Amino acid sequence: MKNKIIGISLTGLLGLAAMSCSDFLEKTPMSQISPEQYYSSAAQIDAILMDNYNAILPGHGSWYGYFASDDGTDNQVTMGGCSSVYTTDLWRNNNEAGEWYFSRIYYLNFAFSNILPRYGESLDGSENTISGDLPLVQHYIGELYFLRAYHYFSKLKTFGDFPIILEPLADDWETLSDAAMRSPRNEVARQIIDDLDKAIYLMQFTNLSTNRINRDAALLLKSRVALYEGTWLKYFKDTPFVPGGDGWPGTAQNPNYQFPAGSIENESNFFFEQAMEAAKEVGDRYVDRLANNPGKMQQSVDDPVNDYYDMFAALDMSVYPEILLWRQYNRNLMRHDVCQNAAKSNASLGLTRMYVQNFLMADGSPVYTHGTYADGDGYYLGDKDLRNVRENRDGRLQVFLKVPGDVNQIYDLDDNTGLLLQYEPIPDITSGTYGENYPTGYAIHKGGNLSRKYYENQWCYTGCPIMRASEALLNYMEASYELKGSIDGTAQRYWEALRKRAHVNPDYNYTISLTDMAKEAENDWGAYSGGQLIDPVLYNIRRERRCELLSEGFRYSDLKRWRALDQLIANPCHIEGMHLWNTPMQEWYTNLKYDAGADSNVSSPDKSEYIRPFEKNSTQYGYNGLTWKMGHYLSPISSKEILLSSPDGITPDASKIYQNPYWSNSGSEPASR
Repeated sequence: MKNKIIGISLTGLLGLAAMSCSDFLEKTPMSQISPEQYYSSAAQIDAILMDNYNAILPGHGSWYGYFASDDGTDNQVTMGGCSSVYTTDLWRNNNEAGEWYFSRIYYLNFAFSNILPRYGESLDGSENTISGDLPLVQHYIGELYFLRAYHYFSKLKTFGDFPIILEPLADDWETLSDAAMRSPRNEVARQIIDDLDKAIYLMQFTNLSTNRINRDAALLLKSRVALYEGTWLKYFKDTPFVPGGDGWPGTAQNPNYQFPAGSIENESNFFFEQAMEAAKEVGDRYVDRLANNPGKMQQSVDDPVNDYYDMFAALDMSVYPEILLWRQYNRNLMRHDVCQNAAKSNASLGLTRMYVQNFLMADGSPVYTHGTYADGDGYYLGDKDLRNVRENRDGRLQVFLKVPGDVNQIYDLDDNTGLLLQYEPIPDITSGTYGENYPTGYAIHKGGNLSRKYYENQWCYTGCPIMRASEALLNYMEASYELKGSIDGTAQRYWEALRKRAHVNPDYNYTISLTDMAKEAENDWGAYSGGQLIDPVLYNIRRERRCELLSEGFRYSDLKRWRALDQLIANPCHIEGMHLWNTPMQEWYTNLKYDAGADSNVSSPDKSEYIRPFEKNSTQYGYNGLTWKMGHYLSPISSKEILLSSPDGITPDASKIYQNPYWSNSGSEPASR
């Protein structure tokens, strides 16, 4: 029993890899000051926050970091092969904890258990004994609620149903095993929103620099969580992926489950209403304060400054109202490689042909209404030369899609601390070297700074945007249409603002009238939900989201919550890049090799005139196309975790932790369907 207790506390509810056999849950986080003394001032709470900021919030990290977080979707891919998620048998359950860990939740709960008795459970500050400026104390506690919500949201997206644990637990098997029981996913989402409501309330009394969490960031996260859960419940209704659905694995523990709102439809609508309310408050405040986009990336000191481009790699992002939360870097303490990679191969990441073709023309018409993708009609100039692809297109494509000859650096060119990467070269599609290879030929400028001084090798220290107000506009548009089935006045205002900023005809109805869903499905997995094509209005809302949030980490989550991957089960997708064969661009290269086994550096023209980064040789994952399994919508829980919560330690069916749909309780097995 002692071994069982230690096992659960370390890998089940704490997920810590190595500890002594002492009762960890009864210990405080390491400090020379006791908890009775430590959680008694605003400055001490602030110190706790900084550790959790670094552990929970995203950042650039190394290489392409934040802007690589859409990798492996229909938007962008990296060199080599596709993710195992898009194969039938390479993603397997394992015996390790994976993401089923609770250490960060424990640390946050431990902080709450010491702070709230000093501040007062009523949260109004009337019982506060914590020293320091009261609005700051309130704000810091609000930040803690935000961070717990943010972390829990990552668990919801990964596993769905998840234990709700709001206090540090005693180190005994019975307590830990009971706490490991999974709560229905919608109740997890409701708890996240409850934490965010507390954060919103507590952070109303002061406003800090936007490299700190503020009230608007909490409102935006609330809209994000609510939209995610509302759409998930809608599109997975009657499946094992929602409470009460056919085959839901939580039925044994919740045999007569009732949604708090009375039905799954009402529950979904509850979340849409929450998303709309929170998004509107942020959207109304910032819709007229979006960063300015002249329509093209600045190419000389005499060109208009493009704030929309610059804000993604600014040293101080607080000067851009649109950025609600960002991570600060420092040349001497914490750095990244984003600028360098934005001026090179994007760390061997490339946009897909599907994504590039999906951007509208400037007049609001889809590309396929202007001749063939290859040749165009004179307004659309075709794709046989990279330099033509973005002409007369959505301003976001014009700003962020790189083509040969683009100027990457225009300031501080004599600053020798930075690498000179001034001009964009012909994309190196044949290199086998990570960091040099352009896997699709299409690359982006996003994250690059126009000053050479930020290009010292591995020493870039520009900021990382984490949350932007433009997301609130998109969240409202989608939630309101999902709820009402129409575009209301607020959604219209938001949509027009985004399109004007992108230099696209603001008349979205013109686009809708020309939308051919069969053609859109060729370029966009998000044209589907549950294997069926969606209506053109909803589709164009999804398109707007896809184009505006380019490489900002939303795509995979969006595809899952929309249930937009079912169609890959029967129809694998062949990812493509630039138009190489039978174009003038073919003459750019003298070393093209195909049908040469492991020596091939490009795909064969017999497959397609467009390069297929995963089809150079038959050993690559995705060589026969990217496919899907229903089980892949959620991650499996490791067999080790399930057994730790079983009374005898060997019978998984007796465990209080049930497995996700179509995954086995045994390790090293793929999803069954």
